Amino acid sequence: MIRLVLAEDQAMVCGALAALLRLETDLAVVAEAGNGDAAWEAVQQHAPDLLVTDIEMPGMTGLELAQRLHAAGSTTRVVILTTFARAGYLRRALEAGVRGYLLKDAPSEQLAAALRQVHAGGRAIDPQLAAAAWDDADPLTERERAVLRLAGEGVKSAEIAERLHLSHGTVRNYLSEAIGKLGAANRIEAYRTARARGWL
Repeated sequence: MIRLVLAEDQAMVCGALAALLRLETDLAVVAEAGNGDAAWEAVQQHAPDLLVTDIEMPGMTGLELAQRLHAAGSTTRVVILTTFARAGYLRRALEAGVRGYLLKDAPSEQLAAALRQVHAGGRAIDPQLAAAAWDDADPLTERERAVLRLAGEGVKSAEIAERLHLSHGTVRNYLSEAIGKLGAANRIEAYRTARARGWL
């Protein structure tokens, strides 16, 4: 039996997904979580074989969750199930040790087969997205990404500096570099471009 934790912030989607997966005789949904923090707790509690998670969720995102599990040396394999067909997200997911990246509009039997494949030690990546990922390299560094994410959320430079333990001038430099790399006119345009490409 393959034991799963589902992490999805839309309750109806989570319930429908759990019901579909429970129809499979070799899959067992042991917990459902409505946000990243609850998913982390559920994985700690149940030590499932697989975590099936969305990307955008309250608390930790699916990518942050995958990074945390990877850093902790968890044996739980992570499969991203999302509406975001963005090559940037896929690249970051693979860097975080994610074993599967599937889109929500895939047929349910394809999802079940992908979960079995990941459980058996393989990978399951949407093929069109995999091809696009290698043509769409993320130019941002981790620091530029962190500063740009906060700037795009309306946080002022002084507060960004305080939150990230940087000097005001360093924050300005990171923003300037990110804006230049993305060919944007300002920080908000740079933020929107980076988000649209899946780099934030």
